[in-house]
Amino acid sequence: MGTTATERRILSVLEEDAQASYGEIADRAGVSKPTVRKYIQQMESDGVIVGYSAEVDPKKLSGQSIAMVGIEVESERYVEVTRALKGMDAVEALYTSSGDHMLMAEVRAPDGDALGDVINDDVLDIDGVTAAHPSFLQERLK
Repeated sequence: MGTTATERRILSVLEEDAQASYGEIADRAGVSKPTVRKYIQQMESDGVIVGYSAEVDPKKLSGQSIAMVGIEVESERYVEVTRALKGMDAVEALYTSSGDHMLMAEVRAPDGDALGDVINDDVLDIDGVTAAHPSFLQERLK
């Protein structure tokens, strides 16, 4: 199912400001508040909108370090590995990837040492994970 022009306009507003009210979204997308409510509820139930989040600058985040971790997985263990990663508190987000790595995980921990421990002791310990390639985020530029 493709998204309609109205859905794309509503999503565009939400991607810019996840805290926008229905009224603000309606004004910016050029539709009524009831239309916004209907489309958002439908997109949430269809899984198009999977959640709302805050954008964080890792450099200004005291007491927490963030890494994007490329994860290689044995294909026959894929389901078990993704289930284990989704169950880890330190894994903030998990994505499939068509790039250099099968999975990409956003991992957060109190500091760089703890982040390394999560990657080395927890992620790499999952049966079926063959490699983890972290990129430690430093400063948000946009």
